[in-house]
Amino acid sequence: MPERRTVALVTLGCARNEVDSEELAGRLEADGWHLVEDAENADVAVVNTCGFVEAAKKDSVDALLEANDLKGHGRTRAVVAVGCMAERYGKELAEALPEADGVLGFDDYADISDRLQTILNGGIHAAHTPRDRRKLLPISPAERQSAGTEVALPGHGPVDLPEGLAPDSGPRAPLRRRLDGSPVASVKLASGCDRRCSFCAIPSFRGSFISRRPSDVLGETRWLAEQGVKEIMLVSENNTSYGKDLGDIRLLETLLPELADVDGIERVRVSYLQPAEMRPGLIDVLTSTPKIAPYFDLSFQHSAPGVLRAMRRFGNTEQFLGLLDTIRSKAPQAGVRSNFIVGFPGETADDLAELERFLTGARLDAIGVFGYSDEDGTEAATYENKLDEDVVAERLARVSRLAEELVSQRAEERVGETLQVLVESTGSATEDAEDAEDEAAYGRAAHQAPETDGQVLFTSGAGLTVGRMVEAKVVGTEGVDLVAEPLPGSLVCTEEAAR
Repeated sequence: MPERRTVALVTLGCARNEVDSEELAGRLEADGWHLVEDAENADVAVVNTCGFVEAAKKDSVDALLEANDLKGHGRTRAVVAVGCMAERYGKELAEALPEADGVLGFDDYADISDRLQTILNGGIHAAHTPRDRRKLLPISPAERQSAGTEVALPGHGPVDLPEGLAPDSGPRAPLRRRLDGSPVASVKLASGCDRRCSFCAIPSFRGSFISRRPSDVLGETRWLAEQGVKEIMLVSENNTSYGKDLGDIRLLETLLPELADVDGIERVRVSYLQPAEMRPGLIDVLTSTPKIAPYFDLSFQHSAPGVLRAMRRFGNTEQFLGLLDTIRSKAPQAGVRSNFIVGFPGETADDLAELERFLTGARLDAIGVFGYSDEDGTEAATYENKLDEDVVAERLARVSRLAEELVSQRAEERVGETLQVLVESTGSATEDAEDAEDEAAYGRAAHQAPETDGQVLFTSGAGLTVGRMVEAKVVGTEGVDLVAEPLPGSLVCTEEAAR
């Protein structure tokens, strides 16, 4: 009997990477690998890296070095880098980080089992050679679907799986294996991006925009529901472009109600929306469809017109505030989050003040603030009017303080609201808790995406179970987080459902 091969997947970065890791897990399990949670218990540690910004790259390198430290002290015999940083830098990363026994790109995913076995056997697989993935698909979106079958697109498409791995809903399942028991899972809606923001390198290593077919997205959602998932989050580099390569830019408006109708799914969330591409019909669907979260993850980045033009983006403070007014006129409780870059080349004091004016009026539920730094291969890296690092740092600290204050104020505005909260964690508030009154439970409301937007702390976890949707009234706040009291009728339903 062959020796059991074990592998651990360490995932960094965004939800898209989490989907890719579960695809890799599905491929490996289908080929006989045993998946373990801790790298120290694995023959091979596969680190799914992030290559977005410098801090993320550093985290990826640290994770690779940490996994390498396990060699010689436990079971771990090899460390392999995959993901965006590996795809983006390939051979350069391999030369700079000899601790990694392999650096594999997206093209290696289909043969991941063979690649790991070669490395485990002491062989050498040549490090991935980076290339501009935008050139792998036709310029015309209408021609991409047929060409896409020849291009590696992590997270796309179902395949036939061995008996026992396919779902009850049909003979085909996504090539995916869940790596945790969370009641929330991400689903890839598309890959790549056709926008050319001057600060962003993602299209160069993720490629041009290409949609998944609605039948594949629906099939994967049904499969996830059978695994106990209650909420799905649709992810891609730009969800508002979904369907343009399938002949229908409004395809998302049609798909969302179908996803909400999948048995077992309690909430559908859409992330990564471009303000310049928001359509009245999409806003209507997001704000009025049962089980679709009225949640708007809008990529504003800034609000000063001059800075936005330099970023190769569109809009201004008044347009953005008008968009938010439209959303809230249809769904007053709608959640809105966004990220912003401060210290962009050429940003003036007046530009910064304009951004602060927008933030103050926007009433956002969550705000991410980043200081500008050059990214390899981007247009902005060639700009001459760079700000001094200390100026960027000062502006980052200033806007971050404002953002923290504003999101706390927005949380306080929600006191008294009644929310539908998905329970995600339960346990004892204290180690020696002896009764149900000491049980703690956490969850998320419709305006809170996983890991980025805060959470709801229940005043009591008694009667709550993970994966249940509970009605609760907000009674307090802790910064961006909410404190909520489960309503009695909701608890009765929860307890009956648990039985």
